[in-house]
Amino acid sequence: MHIKVKPLFLLMMLFAVLRANAQNSIQQKPDTAKIFSSDDLQMMVFKYHPMIKQAALLSESARAVVLQSLGYFDPALKAGFDRKLFGNTTYYNKWTSELKIPLWLAGADLKVGYDRNVGTYVNPESRTNNEGLTAVGISIPLGQGLIIDARRNTLRQSKIMVQYAEADRLKEINTAWYGIAKDYWAWYYAYRQHVLVTEGLDLAQRRFEALSRQTLLGDKPSIDSVEAYITVQERQIQKAKTAIELQNARLVLSNHLWSEEGNPLELPEDAVPQSMPTDFVKPNPQLLDTLIGQAADRHPELVKLRSKGAQLAIEKTYRQEMLKPKLNLMGNLISGRTGFNSDIPGYYDFNWSNYKIGVEFSFPLFLRSERGKLREVKIKQLENDLDLQQSGRTIRNGVMAAYNDLNAYSAQLTVQIKSVENQQKLVTGENQKFSLGESTLFLINSRESKLIDMKIKQESMVASYQKTLAELFYKAGTRQGFGG
Repeated sequence: MHIKVKPLFLLMMLFAVLRANAQNSIQQKPDTAKIFSSDDLQMMVFKYHPMIKQAALLSESARAVVLQSLGYFDPALKAGFDRKLFGNTTYYNKWTSELKIPLWLAGADLKVGYDRNVGTYVNPESRTNNEGLTAVGISIPLGQGLIIDARRNTLRQSKIMVQYAEADRLKEINTAWYGIAKDYWAWYYAYRQHVLVTEGLDLAQRRFEALSRQTLLGDKPSIDSVEAYITVQERQIQKAKTAIELQNARLVLSNHLWSEEGNPLELPEDAVPQSMPTDFVKPNPQLLDTLIGQAADRHPELVKLRSKGAQLAIEKTYRQEMLKPKLNLMGNLISGRTGFNSDIPGYYDFNWSNYKIGVEFSFPLFLRSERGKLREVKIKQLENDLDLQQSGRTIRNGVMAAYNDLNAYSAQLTVQIKSVENQQKLVTGENQKFSLGESTLFLINSRESKLIDMKIKQESMVASYQKTLAELFYKAGTRQGFGG
């Protein structure tokens, strides 16, 4: 047996380098990995994620609008005082005050007032005695505003806006959650791909070390060691590539991690995604029926459109009310009483002989403005009905399409899992044949590389399956089903 010194020296150096690399990779691997599951992510996101908190403000904003609308029914107290004294003459001394209480029923206003107007030059029709006059009355719209008026219209619509805002909040949360789901499973795939490539590199390094020893002993030709080292180099490149992809996927997922104090968090280096079972069950058709029914009933987009339709219905009633003439009746009972113990003649007390009454009437002859606004509302109602019809169909088909994709991935995974098992048998058999001298290193590397690629493809299908599962529930208008 003749062995050249230079090739032997180079082979020994390569063997030493590969051994050092293998030891370093083992030393750098964390002893204990922390599983960061989808449940952990869900807990953190729904407690601390800024977008989730921001979505909650939509409902709060709508409730604030309701509170503003209720302000139209707040009692209002107003008072005024005027006095003019000139040349030792009191021209006038006027005091007016009124408490106005808006009533929900019939758009009426209840009024309680007190006036005291004295002085030399006070208008006789508004002059009172020194005790002043107290009035209790009511203002009722008998025409326009009897069924609904501007303030009731605003309040009713603002209450419906709470439902609209709540649906909008759910839509924003579902959209954010769906994006987070895809980022989680992208990280899962990047991690599993890196693990499989690293395992392939470890196998190639051990095989190179074994062949190097056998070459030194003269049992194997040196060309086998060179070929084994080329395989190591290829897988080192793959590992470096997948390491960058894993790092980037970890950074993307870290975008969704926040602390209770609102500080951004980074996904730990030793965090690993949850493991997935290999027995993926075909989706149950009952799930599809349930999700389609749920989407038709509670999908946020449809709830928003129905809420908008309810708003337009109220607006239509209000615009129809505006076609009526304005006819307002105002009546007040007047008394000179300033207290319960005031000693005044009966004919100055509250009775049907002491009153003030008034009537207001107005009616535009052509009603072009009112008819134009009513027509605009009817057009918006038609647009909303058509939008609701189309959106319902789109949502239903979207759920069915996602379900079909999920079925397809389930069937593909079943086949892929069996294919990986069979390929593993081929690799094991090829290794046994090689140890007996009946195979070549090229065939082993070829079958082993194909096995790694098939496992990576299987993990890609797992990630796609989970993304599609999240998409199915997202299309149905819910955020369930994330963890599979």
